[in-house]
Amino acid sequence: MDVITPTWVHDAVFYQIFPDRFAISSRVPKPANLEPWDSAPTPQGYKGGDLLGIVEHLDHLVDLGVDAIYFTPIFQSACNHRYHTHDYLRVDPLLGGDAALETLIDACHARGIKVVLDGVFNHASRGFFQFNDILENGPHSPYLDWFYIEDWPLSAYDGRYPANYRSWVDNRALPKFNTDNPEVREFIMQVAEYWLRKGIDGWRLDVPFEITTPGFWQEFRQRVKALNPEAYIVGEVWTNAQEWLAGDQFDAVMNYLFTEAVIAYTAGPRVLHALVEGRGYDPRTPLTASDYAAKIDALLALYPWPVTLAQLNLLSSHDTARFLSIAGEDYGSVRLATLLQFTFPGAPSIYYGDEIGLAGGQEPDSRRSFPWDAPERWDQRILTLHRDLITLRHTHPALRTGTYLPVYADDAVLVFARRLGETTILVATNSSDDLRSVTFTTDLFPEGTILQPLFGSSDLVPVAGGAATLLVPARDGLVLGG
Repeated sequence: MDVITPTWVHDAVFYQIFPDRFAISSRVPKPANLEPWDSAPTPQGYKGGDLLGIVEHLDHLVDLGVDAIYFTPIFQSACNHRYHTHDYLRVDPLLGGDAALETLIDACHARGIKVVLDGVFNHASRGFFQFNDILENGPHSPYLDWFYIEDWPLSAYDGRYPANYRSWVDNRALPKFNTDNPEVREFIMQVAEYWLRKGIDGWRLDVPFEITTPGFWQEFRQRVKALNPEAYIVGEVWTNAQEWLAGDQFDAVMNYLFTEAVIAYTAGPRVLHALVEGRGYDPRTPLTASDYAAKIDALLALYPWPVTLAQLNLLSSHDTARFLSIAGEDYGSVRLATLLQFTFPGAPSIYYGDEIGLAGGQEPDSRRSFPWDAPERWDQRILTLHRDLITLRHTHPALRTGTYLPVYADDAVLVFARRLGETTILVATNSSDDLRSVTFTTDLFPEGTILQPLFGSSDLVPVAGGAATLLVPARDGLVLGG
């Protein structure tokens, strides 16, 4: 089977937004009892962010160079993160409702920004109508087969008694859909189609590995692509995802294998173990540059090249602590990791606020509010870093779709190239605390080529005798072009 992924993703820079915490618009009426915007996030409290607030701050994303936004769930729900879906066909009123989404899609598309929504299709919530009907009518409900009812009575709220129905990770707030039921399967397919017709550009799929119904994701892809062949389908799979990435299901996954390797190499011994424990990745063991290179070679061998170009490459997300905090707020780690993220094949994804140095431990702390009214708290070094690297990536097609060529690796220094046609760009990073001089042989450039600095502090570098010598600053990196 030929593997085809959306070409726009290959060139895109994503920005992930947690809507309750990004921005508030005065145009969206709000109830009382919201938490103060600048207070620490809590598991259940609402800050009141909404979709029109996002519209009002799109210029920030345009200035940054963002091409696509991935939104965590926006459908009606009784929780601030909205993974407890009540109504899949209605945008949460706290976010501004359906009209606000329409305004957001139009505003994004007018600026050349794609919109990807979060599809939570493995489980619903206690407030989902069909499950609520079961709670009301018991064995008389016509929707019994929509879920996995095991015994009576159901206990949806009182933990002293067995729930008597299957739920995601035994969380009784999240009853698991029975996707073997054709009615449920068709319902989910129609939800996906409904929002594509409303203008969204793709779906991020929450815990898709939990749905094991034969043919489910194959049908999902067929129906999504029938409406929009360029729609993006990206799954939340933290490990080897080969079984979903053969061209008949997802276009890509959230590339946590990349995340793990980058953190372990760039932050190394600085990684705060308490902030990564219990997650689906484990970057606690530091990697040398050689170790990192080996892991990247193995990762690149896992998937067809069109899949690699569509992978969502992230350093942080709503499910992890923020990378800045994981690295003990070490700027060198952030600089190295961000450089690797924006020079690697696939679509870089910025978790909202990471570009200004927003800190945060594991959830809910990683879901802090964006400090729009306190720009003095923004780390301008990190903001400039992101702007520069996004501009670099947009300027040089080789950094987006060029082949990845390993060049050199030792205990600390990594050198690789990205090649597209006649253009070759060299990237070097140094994780050590000392300036490193490295000499390596290369046939990537004609004899006598003078490599020009594109990013980082470097003199001109001649290629002579089939070799080049780089001076790579401590805890930093270089990008050079011939």
